Amino acid sequence: MIQALRRGLLVLLAALPLVATAAPSAQQVVQQATDELLADLQAHKAQYQADPNAFYDALNRILGPAVDGEGIARGVMTVKYSRKATPEQVKRFEEEFKRSLMQFYGNALLEYDNQNVRVLPGAGKQQDPDRTSVSMEIKDKKGTLYPVSYTMVNIDGAWKVRNVIINGINLGKLFRDQFADTMQKNGNDLEKTIANWAGVVAKAKETAQAEEAGAK
Repeated sequence: MIQALRRGLLVLLAALPLVATAAPSAQQVVQQATDELLADLQAHKAQYQADPNAFYDALNRILGPAVDGEGIARGVMTVKYSRKATPEQVKRFEEEFKRSLMQFYGNALLEYDNQNVRVLPGAGKQQDPDRTSVSMEIKDKKGTLYPVSYTMVNIDGAWKVRNVIINGINLGKLFRDQFADTMQKNGNDLEKTIANWAGVVAKAKETAQAEEAGAK
């Protein structure tokens, strides 16, 4: 009996490092990034309001590792355009997209005023082992709830954000539509579209705000 207990204890001790170093779940990734981001914003809000670029840098540092930038960029471009792009163009668009996404998201967060943000327990519908969703609620000072849903994908054992739906507005679809419309207006000139992507995102923000206002 003692020998059996000893063997069991050795197995348990051997397994502990594996448990301690287990990759965080999709929900934990969102929770950790949210907690770090809100703590950083609370500590430096005055500085960030005076210098939004510093906030965008902080956003990229905190959220960047949790975002599948390449996957989102290719999804926005769609196969129709990405298959015609060079690897360098795809990478450049990815960088432009991530920068503009941080600005899109950051401008809204700078208006954050101690609202209640809660990552909901349990994952959403499990589409497949490498894809799931995580839900969040944001409550403003008037008590209005705004649902947020993160589409998460498992890439090499790490969960990353692939899409975000905020209060019913699908940002992935919104950006895809804006990209396709801009390509058409630019005569399918990918270089021009990439160079002017910041303006496209600004337009997307106006569209999202109009849709949100119409939904109220």
